[in-house]
Amino acid sequence: MATIKIQNGLIIDPANRAASAVGDVWIDGSQIVAPDHERRPDQTVDATGLVVMPGGVDMHSHFVGPKVNAARKLTARPLFGHGDADFTHGTRPFLPTVVQTGAHYCGLGYTTAFDAAVAPSFALQAQQEIHDMRQVDAGFFALVGNHRFVLEAICDGDQQRVRQFLEFIITKTAAYAPKIVNPGGVDRWKSGVHSPLESIDERLPALSITPRDIIQSITAAANEIGLPHPVHIHCNQLGIPGNWRTTLETMKAVGDFRAHLAHVQFHSYRDADDEASFGSAVAPLVDYLNQHQNLSVDVGQIMFGNTMSMTADSPLGDYLRQISGSPWISYDTEFECGCGISPIKYRQRNRIHGLQWAIGLEWFLSADNPWQVALSTDHPNGASFLCYPEIMALLMDRDLRGQYLSRLHRAVLRHSLLQEMDREYTLEEIAIVTRAAPAKMLGLRHKGHLAPGADADVTIYDINTDRRAMFEFPRMVIKSGQVVMSDGKLLESIPANRLESGIQFDVDSLDDVDRWFRKNYTARWFDAESAHAAS
Repeated sequence: MATIKIQNGLIIDPANRAASAVGDVWIDGSQIVAPDHERRPDQTVDATGLVVMPGGVDMHSHFVGPKVNAARKLTARPLFGHGDADFTHGTRPFLPTVVQTGAHYCGLGYTTAFDAAVAPSFALQAQQEIHDMRQVDAGFFALVGNHRFVLEAICDGDQQRVRQFLEFIITKTAAYAPKIVNPGGVDRWKSGVHSPLESIDERLPALSITPRDIIQSITAAANEIGLPHPVHIHCNQLGIPGNWRTTLETMKAVGDFRAHLAHVQFHSYRDADDEASFGSAVAPLVDYLNQHQNLSVDVGQIMFGNTMSMTADSPLGDYLRQISGSPWISYDTEFECGCGISPIKYRQRNRIHGLQWAIGLEWFLSADNPWQVALSTDHPNGASFLCYPEIMALLMDRDLRGQYLSRLHRAVLRHSLLQEMDREYTLEEIAIVTRAAPAKMLGLRHKGHLAPGADADVTIYDINTDRRAMFEFPRMVIKSGQVVMSDGKLLESIPANRLESGIQFDVDSLDDVDRWFRKNYTARWFDAESAHAAS
């Protein structure tokens, strides 16, 4: 197995307290190893004057499964009816194919990514698509928060059945973690009640439970069975003015259990009597986060331009259809979830869109501990992951943020605190929110750092005062010990490793769960295990 020595680089490895130390990184095969100065490496990479970081980790994206493929079809211009629809980023597709997705992540220095919402009944398809990926290790989260089986178990007060359900789902689908989306709200919407939930304490139709009950039961069960990333929560009332109260109540509902809240930018809005009073409510939410180390968030930063709303939150899809008039797909999947797909364009001069942009940056700049915050755009909902270099530049450069603010609607200055924020991220903090923190949140002990025993996923960047250019074009990317990209050229195409929870539950004895699934699902769903074994 080949050995590689990366020498004299400026190592940014915050997981090992190497904020900016010049040194060497040794690779033997697919792992980082301790330096061996008596051994001559097979390849030496001179990183003098360059920055060396672990490969990037995107913990919340969307790139596999039926809703993503339906959205890819919608990007065909004739289906939009909008003459200005342009779903490319430069010369690159905005919603790339699975194979292209891996290549584009690699091109930014990212080597790990998770799809944040896959319906259990389509686990087989998701696993097969991940098998076709290249350059990145990938996994997915299984949707459970509106699954009829678990809702009935919670209604019956049977917490053991909830735990068995999660064990069954994680094992049978080979998912990495459970995902809750608009808990109870999607089931409510599918039952024909299309008005939004008022709070997480509103009871669901035909079930004597509330969203709070669902959040608490699934969070407790996921923590008790020992999952590395216990639960990933998409809160109720996404995008609704005043939803910050629901977000805060969700944070409180999980108690002392570990939990992660997704794309919090979309859940941090102040009450609005009209559009003119819409604004940021980040302050009380980030105050709570700062005081509770068991919680973590990813931001869901929006960037301006065309993109696609793609969610397992059917009520949100319906809401966006009503306010935008855009075409949409409601792609409900059997019992376990909903789906809404609709094109969207974020405009700089739009009051609401400008505030959404500012609210996302407020989260990054006001959180005391960057280890609790991960960079995401909820690809492609807020923007493509291809926008990550520009977001990193905004975090590192107050003047650049000021240039953006000068082009936005004046209401952004009145209803956001962003213009008052002088904080500028360091390279170490960028490495935390894009690598070390998401790896830690996910429980990926071999990712996000450069200590011996870590996966040999390394990105080397030029030092450039133009931070966007710096992070957009890595000098070199090493994946699993192989140089896969150098000077902008893809050199090797290596298959993705599928990332699973690492916990194998004994589900053969779960007869009640098994019978329920065999009664309510087609047999193809149970092929996920066979596909896993075959590949």
